[in-house]
Amino acid sequence: MLESLSHFLDKVSSFLANRKGLLPLIGLVLILVNFILQFVAAGWLVESNLFLHLGLLLAIIGFMLAWAL
Repeated sequence: MLESLSHFLDKVSSFLANRKGLLPLIGLVLILVNFILQFVAAGWLVESNLFLHLGLLLAIIGFMLAWAL
């Protein structure tokens, strides 16, 4: 179990090392999707701003990983 997690993290790390801007870009797209959904849809997805929060967390994690790698 622990070896498979370590192997997975090694693969993800090597993948993201070559694509440092991928996670912040995906986070930005999620934030824009949340902005568009504010005008188009209604419901708990819009009221909770789920994509805004996910996009912000993903962008911050992406910047931290890009700096570390």
